[in-house]
Amino acid sequence: MTAATATRAEYCVIACAEAWRGDGEVLASPMGLIPSFGARLAKRTFSPDLLLTDGEAMLVGLDGTVEGWLPYRRHLTMVTGGRRHVMMGAAQIDRYGNQNISCIGDWERPARQLLGVRGAPVNTLNNPVSYWIPRHSPRVFVERVDMVSGVGHDRAEAAGVTRFHRLPRVVSDLGVFDFAGPDRSMRPASLHPGVTPAQVRAATGFELAVPDGVPYTREPTAEELRLIREVIDPEGLRDREVRV
Repeated sequence: MTAATATRAEYCVIACAEAWRGDGEVLASPMGLIPSFGARLAKRTFSPDLLLTDGEAMLVGLDGTVEGWLPYRRHLTMVTGGRRHVMMGAAQIDRYGNQNISCIGDWERPARQLLGVRGAPVNTLNNPVSYWIPRHSPRVFVERVDMVSGVGHDRAEAAGVTRFHRLPRVVSDLGVFDFAGPDRSMRPASLHPGVTPAQVRAATGFELAVPDGVPYTREPTAEELRLIREVIDPEGLRDREVRV
């Protein structure tokens, strides 16, 4: 077993895990299979202080054993105090990180009703929020979102609410993106092996600033691959979410 045998889905798990590197003792709130695998991998390796939850009211260990009670009021305290790093999904996301999970089309008469804003505004203004996009396409990476659910850099700056606003990264099936481009716009931080800048540009619905020499997403170690394949996801569910 070598890093050279890693699949695209496994690179995505590694990229999601890296979102929590250096976070310390915060609540990891991954939404989706691959972000969940990434959070568990991070805790097993380089971020042992992460707190994991069962998604309801308990803090759990690596094997799912209940380690503590997390009532809703305590959860909200962690959110508003910045002690949580959530990795959400997005039906749409724009160059500045504005996210839409509410509706497609005019909000007064949408073509499709989605989840609603849920906790996205509070999340994005109070604690770090990263995003996971399993299908990188112009339908998701859009010039302008139909409705703002999660707040992007341009709107946070215009409203003067940047003190706790932080969007560390966006992970897709093509690469990892940050907001270090012009005017805090999105740019590739790494591309998954086998992905080209031209491929990413073609799959993005806005002009993407691509710096010279974009690196590849880091290789997983042999131990990380073993953990992913034998401990965290022995059923191979990751390959259902990312197919290449």
